[in-house]
Amino acid sequence: MNKLTNWLKEPAALAAVAGVAAAAVVLSVAELIGAFFTARATPVLALGSTFIDFTPLWMKNFAVETFGTNDKAALFVGMGLTIFLLACVLGVVAYRQWALGVAGVLFMGAVIVASVVTRAGVQPLDAVPTVLGTVAGLVVLRLLVAPLWRLKTWPEAPAGAGAEEPGRPASSRRRFFAAAGITVVGAGIAATGGRLLSAARSNVAKAREALQLPVPMRAAAAVPAGVQSPVAGVTPWLTPSGDFYRIDTALSVPEIKAEDWELRVHGLVDQELRLSFQDLLDADLIESHVTLTCVSNPVGGNLAGNAKWLGLPIREVLKRARPQSGADMVLSTSIDGFSASTPLEVLQDDRDAMLAIGMNGEPLPLEHGYPVRMVVPGLYGFVSATKWVVDLEVTRFADSKAYWTQRGWSERGPIKTMARVEVPKSFAKVPAGRVAIGGTAWAQTRGITKVEVQIDNNPWAEAVLSSEASLITWRQWSFDWDAAPGPHYIKVRATDGTGEVQTDQRADPVPDGASGWQSVMVTVE
Repeated sequence: MNKLTNWLKEPAALAAVAGVAAAAVVLSVAELIGAFFTARATPVLALGSTFIDFTPLWMKNFAVETFGTNDKAALFVGMGLTIFLLACVLGVVAYRQWALGVAGVLFMGAVIVASVVTRAGVQPLDAVPTVLGTVAGLVVLRLLVAPLWRLKTWPEAPAGAGAEEPGRPASSRRRFFAAAGITVVGAGIAATGGRLLSAARSNVAKAREALQLPVPMRAAAAVPAGVQSPVAGVTPWLTPSGDFYRIDTALSVPEIKAEDWELRVHGLVDQELRLSFQDLLDADLIESHVTLTCVSNPVGGNLAGNAKWLGLPIREVLKRARPQSGADMVLSTSIDGFSASTPLEVLQDDRDAMLAIGMNGEPLPLEHGYPVRMVVPGLYGFVSATKWVVDLEVTRFADSKAYWTQRGWSERGPIKTMARVEVPKSFAKVPAGRVAIGGTAWAQTRGITKVEVQIDNNPWAEAVLSSEASLITWRQWSFDWDAAPGPHYIKVRATDGTGEVQTDQRADPVPDGASGWQSVMVTVE
């Protein structure tokens, strides 16, 4: 503690504190003023989105595998630490050589501005919050660093000296910490005010709550009895919207007013189209239960969910647009710049790929694509499930590349057959005797016809399948095991509707989804 106290008396350490306070001002002023601009124009969101865009594939995979759906929170923590360290360095540089410090701050401001103006849907004017925040940060940095230069001219007070002369180092340090503290608190208040003001100016959430979904022309097929596995602890067959996994590239959930939303359909078509949200409300909509799966889902992972979706079949939109000969792909683009490459024939067949506006009987949640997203059975989300979709370009795989295709992932992404053990959990301790094993399997568009369980190296035994709702939803299963004491391994595999058995060959999610058999270790006591 004494070492830290002594270190904080050093002018360089105080300069680092000044740098942090100035950085707080940059971000908070930009946040406050940014409430009147595009949400993606704030520095933190722009920098984070740019970082995601240039993240190496191995790092993206590591983040998803390590943090799962908390990958964005981990990114923000990492960004916070990086900004803190850079601010400390710039503060020290500014103290030792002001011109060089100013150059460093301006360079960082330029980087942020470049990140802002290159975001999809952002105008050059949206750089204003960052520019003003940078200017304010420079002013604060100067005001905090200037007194530190004067500290070098004061000799240390002799031991046992009485009351300090005004301007002596100790009193100057106290004034410095007071000023820095007030600055940081003020920055926090400004940032919070910016967030509250931005929320107050946006009425998208309230408009969503007030939206009345139309009655579908074709309601979802009745769910048969017995779709839920009887084993306690197995995930619900119908995933609540709040529990549905979320994996996307948007650091800030886009807030799009339904009345402002428009979908452009263009490219290799005979007739360009522009659809409004009202056009969708007035159309013949359908309902369907569909299981979605993320390509980043590891063997046995939980990045899959099953929901009831309401929307307009994309084949009806394409029928009006009339794709031209030679087209084989639709490049869908989100308002935040994400894009996905979906095979054209998949969007034209009878699998009911749709422009969804509803989820589980309610308007889409904001984080799941409100007001409109794509739902395509049978394909991983990275090539099909574009949220906040605003553009459909009919094109060719040879001519256009989607967001993740450019980063080494496959173009088409059909979902692989997969089964997982959900009960008991890996490394669980269970009592000897009858043990209930249960889980879920999926092979969208092909269906699941068999699930088998293997205990240790014993022969495979067939599990009891729950009822099947459709070929595009997952299917649950259960298995009774007479467990003897000791450590045991439980493996599971599924067979799809074509008769193909789930492969035991292990593969990482890159480039077209994970594969292999899940193995769960339990201890029977």
